[in-house]
Amino acid sequence: MTRLFDGFVALEMVVLGILEISLCFLVFYILLLPGDVVAAAHGPLGLHAETASHAAILSLTIGVISMTIGMYRPEICLQTRRLLVNSVVAGVLAFPAILALSVVTDLDPSFILGEDALWPMKILLSWILLLFITRLCFRVVLRSGLVSRRVLIVGSQAQAADTEAAIRSMRRGFFSLSGVLEPAEAAGLTPEALRRRRIWGVIVTHDALPARAALDQALGQDRRLRLFDDVTFREKQLRRLDLARLAPGWLDGPGLACPGRAAETLRRGADIAISLALLGATLPVIAVAALLVWCTSPGPILYRQVRVGQHGRHFTLFKFRSMYIDAEAMGPAWAARHDPRVTPWGRVMRRSRIDELPQLLNVLRGEMSLVGPRPERPHFVAQLNSAIPFHEDRTRVKPGITGWAQVNYPYGASVEDARQKLSYDLYYVKHRNLLLDLTILMATVRVILFQEGAR
Repeated sequence: MTRLFDGFVALEMVVLGILEISLCFLVFYILLLPGDVVAAAHGPLGLHAETASHAAILSLTIGVISMTIGMYRPEICLQTRRLLVNSVVAGVLAFPAILALSVVTDLDPSFILGEDALWPMKILLSWILLLFITRLCFRVVLRSGLVSRRVLIVGSQAQAADTEAAIRSMRRGFFSLSGVLEPAEAAGLTPEALRRRRIWGVIVTHDALPARAALDQALGQDRRLRLFDDVTFREKQLRRLDLARLAPGWLDGPGLACPGRAAETLRRGADIAISLALLGATLPVIAVAALLVWCTSPGPILYRQVRVGQHGRHFTLFKFRSMYIDAEAMGPAWAARHDPRVTPWGRVMRRSRIDELPQLLNVLRGEMSLVGPRPERPHFVAQLNSAIPFHEDRTRVKPGITGWAQVNYPYGASVEDARQKLSYDLYYVKHRNLLLDLTILMATVRVILFQEGAR
């Protein structure tokens, strides 16, 4: 079971979630417990059944919302300002979510509103304090090194530098470097010696791969010790590919995610269902946005632009027009942070991603998916394909409205930004599955809510 959490899921954050939801349940149960409860009304565990069910709904709802807005990312615990802001947002969002849930499930919303006008404020403050305090405590645990995984690097100092930098840049508090051993020095490593040093895993660099067979044989009998090559370790922990280490034909090699026909059919069905639901839910927003585009600047409401899709095929992408009609009279250009070509209302749409709502039509037409690499313009694709190796490999899958690069890297406006985003896009191409798609869709809510990377 522990190998499930080697890198793709942070076991510590799963434990934090379970403890936090349990604590929320206990606090909400105490707050909601009627004062005149009689023993006969208690359930088998000595709990008042109705109060327990209400407390469970409250705690589970805030847990789901916290996960959606990124409260269970390890790095959020290390940034006090973001932690406080996100805690407040999670509490504020959970309150109307509970009211909506009570309507859908025919529950009496008075269990959260209560008869006292101060009840909503008590519940709201309790949520925020629980979220903030539990993560402050978790930060203390992270900085104390109690949950830190000690790793040992086998290889030359020069080759180990990238992995050392990756461990330091993670800022997760989950890994600490025990040291770097030359391949000759690692010949005598034994499980007993590593356990005495409290080593969690051994990372072998590229120039020390000949020593990996001996290490694998020496450590293979101990399931508590992990053995990685440096590229795989960074890929798992940073969630992106090392472009410098990719070999030609890597897409046809072992380890590539190849969803079957059933998974693709399910993904297509989900694309259609979610797109129709979003179009229906956002119809008033679409109508207002279209009216404001028409009123605030002359020109068409919808902007049609040729983009490069799956396998290099071109298609017409739809967006709400956010620029003046003569914005590209001098030719295509990267978007700037304070782009003078963008209209005032267009800037609002870009920050809230409203301008991308018409792309749901592209999803329904089968040209795009909800999740995938962002489609680029042919002009830029030609530049990037010649400047960045493996750039055209991102077209192996359908482009998407949102993607792994979009939720992990800010808006790119240069060749170097495109290179960094490509490392995330190719990670998605390699590990693409429905669970990763769901993770991206949930992270997109956070990106839109906090306007991360908007331009």
